[in-house]
Amino acid sequence: MNYKFKMIINFASQFNLSMSYMNVNSFIVFTFLLITTSSCGQHLKFLGDADSPPAIISELSWIEGSWHGVAFGGQTEEVWTAPSAGSMMGMFKLISEGEISFYELMTISEKEGSLHLRIKHFDKDMNGWEEKDKSVEFPLVDIKKNAVYFDGLTFKNISERQMNVYVNIEGEEVEFIYFRK
Repeated sequence: MNYKFKMIINFASQFNLSMSYMNVNSFIVFTFLLITTSSCGQHLKFLGDADSPPAIISELSWIEGSWHGVAFGGQTEEVWTAPSAGSMMGMFKLISEGEISFYELMTISEKEGSLHLRIKHFDKDMNGWEEKDKSVEFPLVDIKKNAVYFDGLTFKNISERQMNVYVNIEGEEVEFIYFRK
């Protein structure tokens, strides 16, 4: 079920909405705001024709660690190494119904005075999705104290124990909520 509709159902059940005029109007306004604001891609930025800004890998040290969450109907695990030698390495896996769905190997590297994220996907048997010499590329768009915006992929440091990742998948913003293990 779509995340937006789950929130609508949750809202309705929390307030035990009846068919009174006030509750119906409140429900309609809430639904409109939820749908319009959550479909705007408010957490993603895109590079377009601009150049990537200057940045160094040590600015992303808050990403380091073992992170766990829920997405795509399964459990997710994402682990990032500490910054060293101008890069960080990450690993991701999705577990659905007790089985591995897929893996990702990721790097964030210093490149031409900025940062660049690369991802390679693998099925549960480690067969690559991309061609041998190809990866999915995300140049840096913007960097803040608690957020890094790659082209269509964002990491946000919510707290010491929570990190959210937002990814543009086929034009839809998908949210991953992670908690530090």
